[in-house]
Amino acid sequence: MRLPFFYGWVIVAVAFVTVALGVTARTAFSLMFPPIVDEFGWDRGLAAGAFSFGFLVSAAASPVVGRLMDRRGPRFVIEMGVLITSAGLLGATLIEAPWQLYATLGVLVGGGANCMTFTAQSQYLPNWFVRRRALAISIAFSGAGVGAILILPWLQAIILHQGWRTSCWMLGCLTLLILLPINFVVAKRPQDVGLQPDGDRPDGDRIAAAGTAARTAANVVDPAWVAVDWTVARAVRTARFWWIVVGYFCGGFTWYAVQVHQTKYLIEVGFSPMEAAWALGLVAMVGVPGQIFLGALSDRVGREIVWTVTSVGFALCYAALLALAAGPSQPLLHTMVISQGVLGYAMTSVMGPIVVEIFEGPHFGAIFGLVAVAMIAGGAAGPLVAGVVHDQTGSYNGAFAFAIGLCIVSTVAIWCAAPGKVRMVAGRVRARELATART
Repeated sequence: MRLPFFYGWVIVAVAFVTVALGVTARTAFSLMFPPIVDEFGWDRGLAAGAFSFGFLVSAAASPVVGRLMDRRGPRFVIEMGVLITSAGLLGATLIEAPWQLYATLGVLVGGGANCMTFTAQSQYLPNWFVRRRALAISIAFSGAGVGAILILPWLQAIILHQGWRTSCWMLGCLTLLILLPINFVVAKRPQDVGLQPDGDRPDGDRIAAAGTAARTAANVVDPAWVAVDWTVARAVRTARFWWIVVGYFCGGFTWYAVQVHQTKYLIEVGFSPMEAAWALGLVAMVGVPGQIFLGALSDRVGREIVWTVTSVGFALCYAALLALAAGPSQPLLHTMVISQGVLGYAMTSVMGPIVVEIFEGPHFGAIFGLVAVAMIAGGAAGPLVAGVVHDQTGSYNGAFAFAIGLCIVSTVAIWCAAPGKVRMVAGRVRARELATART
């Protein structure tokens, strides 16, 4: 039976739900953290370390996830992630000692989520789209924001009325019962199920095949680079690979440093706890349209430009936070929320396309898995460095200023990697065709 032309968008919808539940499963730790500390009387550092430990496990597992994606495909990797995450959530209901917290909500949930969220999805979704590559990815990844808006309040209500163990049980069952069956439709490439990227006709239709080949050739800027069979060994010997690593590390640092510390900082400068919590939720909410719009824009103007916009967004966010040190200001608070959510969060929409347009090929998963280590390492370093700077100086000013500097470094690094000098996005191909037609 021939699958419908819109099958790629079905996969995007599945990825949207998977990201929504997978990311929420990991971030729900912040809701469970207070009642766990209250119940067991553990030190906050000891309990919070479970989340950081899980993050480090995710970083270490990323290259393995990439190789599994290349060898076994996304269905195997994602379903494995569903089972591991569900086991962690359900196992957390039996916690009695710190090591069990680290093993369940730390290692199993953290590592399992890595197998079905941004890192895993970025390794196969780009195969399904060329003309609308970043738009499709941004829609899928906006599930993280929607999940935060819809699922986290529901979990908080369960925690308040029935306890954190019940919330773990409910989220574990939800993850297992929803994600396990729907991910059976996932395939690594459209060609594996008789389709073409962007929903074009299958190879059997010679006209469609010729059109697909022509479009593929039209977007190639550097034929010699594209002709290389890119393996991990070849990729790591190129300057482009290391520019991406630098850009992604700095991007992860700036993203998670503000995400972890902004609530505490806002309270310290004079906002109420409710206002600080509202700001955090609103960032996720406004991030949804921002991701989709800027992802679509990158398909027209290029990945480097949109990465620059996201870096500027985080820089404006940190600048607003620095200005808030003088006292609460609603305009500055709104600037911080909008620049971080609408602009900064769109970084995820171009993470996959940047790498695939440079190192596309049968070993892309392994290459991206290695690059993802840099992003996750930056995400782990950002909150740690910001916290240490505050402990040493009594202020976040130095950390926030440093993060602004990293936004600049990140932008320069991605322009040096220059995915647009390997393959042009669809919008630039179209613009070139129109210019040629006029002449």
